[in-house]
Amino acid sequence: MKIEIWSDIMCPFCYIGKRQLEKALTEFPNDQFEIEWKSFQLDPSITPQSGKDVYTFLAERKGISLDQSKEMHKGVVERAKSVGLDYHFEKAVISNSLTAHRIIHLAKSRKLGDEMEEIFFRAYFTEGEDLNDASALMKLGIHAGLDENEVRKVIENESMFLNNVQKDIAEAQQIGVQGVPFFVFDRKYAISGAQPVEAFIQTINEVRK
Repeated sequence: MKIEIWSDIMCPFCYIGKRQLEKALTEFPNDQFEIEWKSFQLDPSITPQSGKDVYTFLAERKGISLDQSKEMHKGVVERAKSVGLDYHFEKAVISNSLTAHRIIHLAKSRKLGDEMEEIFFRAYFTEGEDLNDASALMKLGIHAGLDENEVRKVIENESMFLNNVQKDIAEAQQIGVQGVPFFVFDRKYAISGAQPVEAFIQTINEVRK
């Protein structure tokens, strides 16, 4: 069964959805699943925000108070914790995810897409890595098993794998993706959002039938 996942590594619910899906897949130990990650950008216009934390950034974008922003993030932290993830928004560095997505496509070409997604998610939400920074991206790419020279080429050449990212985003628009995570199972069924494990199990069973 092929499972395509449209996702943005800056999306906290995408990491939660990844964990929910992984837990569901353990209920099918004899089945073979092919996971393909697809690029999506929640906000392609984001630029580095020097000295501005995530709480302030969201408050300004949504027109809410800083306290309201912190309360919203607190709820996300609790939900992440329920699936075994440790979010630290106080350390998160606001980034544009485009270069990371291009590196993910390099990783996909080397059969390391899932590893790269996991490392980028953890780097952003837990470790506070600056994904605007070339040296951080290089370190994370190597950690996923990629060749150092190949990662450097992608970072330095902004056109490398750009078409792949744009194609994924265009395809998302064509099939009506309104937000991420968005999971498509054998092009038959879809799940939008970080749904409960049971929803993934039910959908997989429907596809298997």
